[in-house]
Amino acid sequence: MKIDERALTNQNAATWLARGRAAIAGGDVHIDLSAVQAVDSAAVALLLDWQRAAQARGAALDLAGVPAGIESLARLYGVSALLGLPEPARP
Repeated sequence: MKIDERALTNQNAATWLARGRAAIAGGDVHIDLSAVQAVDSAAVALLLDWQRAAQARGAALDLAGVPAGIESLARLYGVSALLGLPEPARP
C-alpha cells in the first residue's frame, strides 16, 4: 500500500487506519511512506496498529521510505525495534 498523502497526522489517521487494515487483511503488508513529509504521533500509532494486524496474519510489516520524522518519534517513544526501524549509531 502506498500512502499518497504528504501528511500522516491525527487529522487523517482514521482514514489511513481503515485503509491499512484493509490492505493487510488482503495480504498486502508492504507500506510505502515515501510521499509522507509531515507526521505526528498518530503516524507511529498507525504503524504499531498495522504491525499488530500483520503479525496476526503471521507476517511482518514491510516499511519503505520511512520519513525521518517517524523514525525520530519511534526512537523517542522507544518503539523503533517493534517497527523494525534501525536504531541510530551510538557515539
